[in-house]
Amino acid sequence: MLSQEENDELTHVGPGTPMGDVLRNYWYPVAFTRELEEFPIRQTRLLGEEWAVFKTGDGGYGIVDERCPHRGASLVYGIVEDDGLRCGYHGWKFDTAGECVEILAEPDSSPKFRAGCGVRSGQAQELGGLVWAYVGESPAPELPRYEAYTMDGIRDIGHAIIPCNWLQIMENAVDPYHVEALHGNYFEFIAKQQGTPMPESFGGNKHEKVAFDPFEHGIIKRRLLVGQSEESDDWKIGHPLVFPYKMWVGGNGVFQMQIRVPVDDTHTHVMFYTIHAPEGVPAPEGDRCVDYEIEWITDDGKYIVDYIEGQDIMAWVSQGPVADRVNERITKSDVGVVACRRMFKEAVEAVRNGEDPIAVVREPHDTIKLPLERSKFGRGAQFATDWINDGSMRYSPLAEELKKLHIDAAAAREGLGAS
Repeated sequence: MLSQEENDELTHVGPGTPMGDVLRNYWYPVAFTRELEEFPIRQTRLLGEEWAVFKTGDGGYGIVDERCPHRGASLVYGIVEDDGLRCGYHGWKFDTAGECVEILAEPDSSPKFRAGCGVRSGQAQELGGLVWAYVGESPAPELPRYEAYTMDGIRDIGHAIIPCNWLQIMENAVDPYHVEALHGNYFEFIAKQQGTPMPESFGGNKHEKVAFDPFEHGIIKRRLLVGQSEESDDWKIGHPLVFPYKMWVGGNGVFQMQIRVPVDDTHTHVMFYTIHAPEGVPAPEGDRCVDYEIEWITDDGKYIVDYIEGQDIMAWVSQGPVADRVNERITKSDVGVVACRRMFKEAVEAVRNGEDPIAVVREPHDTIKLPLERSKFGRGAQFATDWINDGSMRYSPLAEELKKLHIDAAAAREGLGAS
């Protein structure tokens, strides 16, 4: 357990807080690419602050403080031009770097005067169907081009804003025993109450041992299930918590980057960024990407717990807006949670010392490949179709198409094997 001061230090994300200083070293998805194609500006809340993110007429991206420095009107209601953003109230114009380049009522204003009229800005780029923003100090690090955002396949993104702190979600990423309890025993209980079959791929995950190995992008989580050998992907390869706010998981032709964007101290934008790329069928042509909201709570306030991610959300949110780590009872099975907290504390100290925290990428690159099981639980294509039926992808408008894709791929692989 932690002291209240330690818990506050790890969970407060606003400007000037220890963890806020750490988190401002990274890039975050703040919009879907298609949103700014449909309308070129939108509001986003990130790390406890309000921003306007926009796409200029010449195809560039920008993110600026929502408040216009002139009279404080919202720049979300500005006019997007080819090379910048003009406030709708009085027409002050800003470029993507936040510099004031024109004052409508004072066209002859000097550059020296305008230099003091800029708006706070970050940097924004597009990658993999998402618009990413960096709002920390210069120089900005590279936007990490993780394999999830560059690989071929159908991109399927379920998402929701949920009312809890991002850290309790990240602790779940290094807690393999919850798979056995929450997605096994509890899922079986709920299925029995509803009179539905328990999905085969998510039952019987009895753990023999687990391990957590720090590496340059976070922590690799390994598990050995009863009946597996140490040559199984779940143990030999594992999958990573990608510091500070993601987890890379999947296998059997379906791969998912779980993204947990800290909106503020008590809200998190959760994205299940999934790529469907089964072996046995050609990669789809074009750059297909769909996003949709998932359901996690009923109109009368009950958690929806008959699918995998809904069970996770219940566990995260029911801990409260910020988990009480003062009165918790940590045991040996929480070794991954302890390792996660240690890594965050080390990141706080690194930033205090003027150093980059872990997983800040400074070198230009094409793609970063992370460790990941390719045979999840050794369960073949059934794992992929179960994940669609009994996970958040059941809300996808492409759900039936995606299941057919995996079934056809499995049939093609069997056909090749038979020949």
